[in-house]
Amino acid sequence: MDSAEFDRFADEYEVRHRANIAITGESPEFFAAYKIAEFAAFAQDRQAGSMRILDFGSGIGNSIPFFRQHFPGARLTCADPSSRSIALSHQRFQGAEEYTLLGEREIPHDTGTFDLIFSACVFHHIPHAEHAHWLAELLRVTRPGGMLTIFEHNPLNPLTVHAVNTCPFDENALLIRAKTLLRSLQDAGWACAALRYHIFFPHALKGLRPLEKYLRRVPLGAQYSATVWRP
Repeated sequence: MDSAEFDRFADEYEVRHRANIAITGESPEFFAAYKIAEFAAFAQDRQAGSMRILDFGSGIGNSIPFFRQHFPGARLTCADPSSRSIALSHQRFQGAEEYTLLGEREIPHDTGTFDLIFSACVFHHIPHAEHAHWLAELLRVTRPGGMLTIFEHNPLNPLTVHAVNTCPFDENALLIRAKTLLRSLQDAGWACAALRYHIFFPHALKGLRPLEKYLRRVPLGAQYSATVWRP
């Protein structure tokens, strides 16, 4: 992964991200909160207090408050290729979280270390030719029966495409179709794929959001998630 690119934007990430998503009427906190709430719902009976969780591509730590809320007692490791992002995350959310600086080609943890792995809007920053490698590496550090959930932007949603195309730190991003990601996950050895679409209504229509649970198979949501397990 290109750590220099992430280091370059780390200090201004929060301000630029907030401005970039203003068109939705929501804040970065809203998007971080919904993802972790969904992730916790996916995990269900896997939520043991002593579990180990990896946030792959944790950035400046926006998800940390919501991990603390939904997974109290879990050991959370925040992993990112950007040393500056890790430093900012630790500064913003001091606590018991552990931090890992990702290598160019490896996750520096032993095989089978983690029970749950979460990754939010990271893979569109990774060259598509490298997806197979990183999905296999994530499989390696997950225990048998462990779960991975990846959230990504939906390239079939025009507002999402506009937001990505006008975002400075997405200048080298290449969006991924959901079915393409599912195939890559299955090719890497992951099993039991579940695909869901999320965020169909902007803030102005938030009263309709209770309906979204019935729309999860409709490929028009602003984002989607793929949830898989290690056999």
